[in-house]
Amino acid sequence: MQDLLLEHYAWIKALHVISVIAWMAGIFYLPRLFVYHAEKAAPGSELSETFKAMELKLFRFIMGPAMSATWLFGLLMLWANGLDWLAASPWLHAKLVLVAAMTWFHHWLGARRKEFAADANTRSGRSYRLMNEVPTLLMAGIVILVIVQPF
Repeated sequence: MQDLLLEHYAWIKALHVISVIAWMAGIFYLPRLFVYHAEKAAPGSELSETFKAMELKLFRFIMGPAMSATWLFGLLMLWANGLDWLAASPWLHAKLVLVAAMTWFHHWLGARRKEFAADANTRSGRSYRLMNEVPTLLMAGIVILVIVQPF
C-alpha cells in the first residue's frame, strides 16, 4: 500500500493543498458572516434567516468536507512517507499541533453556528472580528513550518 501511495504522492499532495485552500476559505468567511449576523440582523428577522442558511451551507457543504479531505490526504502523505519520516521531522509534530488547533477552531465555529441557528448568540460582532485572527495566525505558523522547516 505504501508503494501505491508513493506512486501517487504528487496527486495526494495536490488534493491536500486544494482541500486546505477550500477549508481555509470557509474558516475565514464564516466568522465574517457571524460579524454581520450579530451586528445587522435581529433574531427572527428575514435577514437573520438568510444568514442562518448561508452559515449552514458554508459549514456543512464546504468547510466540513474540506476539513475531512485535508485530514484524509494529509494522513495519506504521512503513511506514504512512513513513521521514520515522522520521527525525523520535529517541524511536522509542531504542524500537526497547529492543525489540531485549527480543527478545534472549526468545531468552535460549528458551535457558534448552532447558537445563531437557535437565535441564542450572545457574542458581539467585535468578538467575532477578534476570533477571525485565530485562523490567520495558525495558518501562518503552519505555512512557515512546512516551507521553512525550522527544526
